[in-house]
Amino acid sequence: MIRPERHIVSLSGGKDSTALAIYLRGRIPNLEYVFCDTGEELPETYEYLDKLEVFLGREIKKIRARQSFEDMLKARGGFLPSAQVRWCTEYLKIKPFEEEISNDICYNYIGIRADEQHRKGYVSTKPNIIARYPFIEDDIKREDVVRILDESGLGLPKYYEWRSRSGCYFCFFQQKIEWLGLLENHKDLYERAESFERENLETGERYTWSSRESLRELRSPERQRVIREEYSRRLERQQQSRVNLTLADVFLANESGDESCLICHL
Repeated sequence: MIRPERHIVSLSGGKDSTALAIYLRGRIPNLEYVFCDTGEELPETYEYLDKLEVFLGREIKKIRARQSFEDMLKARGGFLPSAQVRWCTEYLKIKPFEEEISNDICYNYIGIRADEQHRKGYVSTKPNIIARYPFIEDDIKREDVVRILDESGLGLPKYYEWRSRSGCYFCFFQQKIEWLGLLENHKDLYERAESFERENLETGERYTWSSRESLRELRSPERQRVIREEYSRRLERQQQSRVNLTLADVFLANESGDESCLICHL
């Protein structure tokens, strides 16, 4: 029996995978578009995917794990995912995708650019899932990605006005200033993320999203003031070398060296 052969672009709701979907449109027959939906994404991400779906004229298949994030968190005794233990990526992104593919032969197109070959995307341990990197092969760089998005009319996702990444609203790779952006733009999601944090007063163990402080501590007026002042100084330093620098430009400029989970953030 001959196994089906599939060609899939894995979408994250980020700029690179979106540009890749546009770039490959019409080049590969029967190309599929898949988004592994954690159920904990930003509203802007869903809106951006809806716009992309209209542009492509094709369905973007949304895949979810059998269990919700909250159920998984309870099963782990409140132990939050972190940069060291990224169980959210494994169980909410990778496993659902691999279950979707099953034993089919799958060519998985990944949006790592030619100017970031040092980064490592999701590479399956399953031999039937074969990674492909069209942007690296065709020397597509960041400025090309921005051009592709501009020419399509989609532009960058709206969350770039205050955030540097797609992925869950509680992503532990967020900068402090981005947490404040979440507080300003989606207070309900900030408070939901805060509700997942735990502190054991007897043992001193703390399960927090942001290193060395809880979201309750981070949102205090004095802490907000310090974070904004530090960010303003950084912004001023970057503006000395570039004029008319927007907030989105700053976030884009700081993506280099990001060690975040690329299956979420490309």
